Amino acid sequence: MRLKNDAFIVLKQAIAAVQPNVLLKSILCFQNGQLSVEQQSFTLLPNGNMYVIAVGKASAAMAQAVEGILLEHVSGGLVVTKYGHALPLKKLQLIEAGHPIPDTNSLLAGKALLDFSKKLKENDIVLFLLSGGASALLADTPNDLTLSALQSTFQLLLNVGATIQEMNTIRKHLSAIKGGQLARLLMPAEIITLAISDVMGDDPSVIGSGPTVPDNSTFYNAWTIIQQYGLQHQIPLSVQQYLQKGMVREILETPKKNDICFDKTWFYLLGNNGLALQSAKKTAQALGYETHIVSQQICGEARLMGESIVAQALAYTGKKPACLLFGGETTVTIRGNGLGGRNQELVLAAALSLPPESNLFILSVGTDGTDGPTDAAGAFTDGQQLQLAQQLGLNVKSYLDNNDAYHFFEKVNGLIKTGPTQTNVMDIVVVLIP
Repeated sequence: MRLKNDAFIVLKQAIAAVQPNVLLKSILCFQNGQLSVEQQSFTLLPNGNMYVIAVGKASAAMAQAVEGILLEHVSGGLVVTKYGHALPLKKLQLIEAGHPIPDTNSLLAGKALLDFSKKLKENDIVLFLLSGGASALLADTPNDLTLSALQSTFQLLLNVGATIQEMNTIRKHLSAIKGGQLARLLMPAEIITLAISDVMGDDPSVIGSGPTVPDNSTFYNAWTIIQQYGLQHQIPLSVQQYLQKGMVREILETPKKNDICFDKTWFYLLGNNGLALQSAKKTAQALGYETHIVSQQICGEARLMGESIVAQALAYTGKKPACLLFGGETTVTIRGNGLGGRNQELVLAAALSLPPESNLFILSVGTDGTDGPTDAAGAFTDGQQLQLAQQLGLNVKSYLDNNDAYHFFEKVNGLIKTGPTQTNVMDIVVVLIP
């Protein structure tokens, strides 16, 4: 029981370290007509307005924090977040929309943003608050594209386990907002982007599909990814045609780094997975564990990573008790018809790999509080849980083969349900070795 309690304390502190109010209060202030972001100052002129646009799973909390710091200086704006993640706001319009597949509210949000952009003037300042999930929450249908065509395309990509980088390359090229194109729309206002990263490497062009930063990817890159997964004949015809028109320059390419639309743009990274892991490490050490951040770049198939993490834990020969920490984001190739998410699948694969005498405790959680299309953030496993599974006659491998981790962990009380955490910095895995 001690291991479980300690693991949850470590997890809680990791998520607390990347809360928007903590991150924003540390770098943002307004004094004497000057907006300060880190060491840089921006002047709000008498004939200019300051607006806030926030998009992503952490957007409501980010917007709420900014209102707390700058309220009287904010003239208005728009916030788009996932269903269930809304928070009370005073001056900003809020729209909840679909994730990871865009829905009609995602289109409504996209239209609201396009309409909003038309009223901006040269002396205006836009604080653009960006977090993971923005790519799906904010959607548009340029040319002959339809919402159903976008939904089909992105569901196919999810099913084959496409990475977030691959998904966002395609999203940027099926949109007139993403991939730096929002910077075009917001001209001539000054754009200050404050981002919480949910991608490995913290590439600004990948976070939320990089609406306000230069995009290095191309229509050709997007089409190559479609071909790589053998989806060129499965995606809707309108999507095929749109990407092919882009490749022959019939549709304008996303803006690159020397584009004039970036002359008045600024980008600041607020928090990431590494910051959460450092907080987790400090907490585990305070609890008496010899602690190691083993990797901040776990990726690939969730079940393979689960097996690998168990192998690394079993091979550990250092001081004990020990805590091994991992961060990143895996993927799941869907082969069955069960229910789950990448964190639950990782832990289920880990459970299958544990030897009968194991005394390890393992948890894996999405820091946003959701894991796949479920109400769980992730799951945990240990020897006691596996004994219960055996008593109940549960076949771990059958559940894993059917991508049905949720129902397995539901039966053995192994689900972790945090609710929306109001942040999003990928996933965290905590392994405790007594």
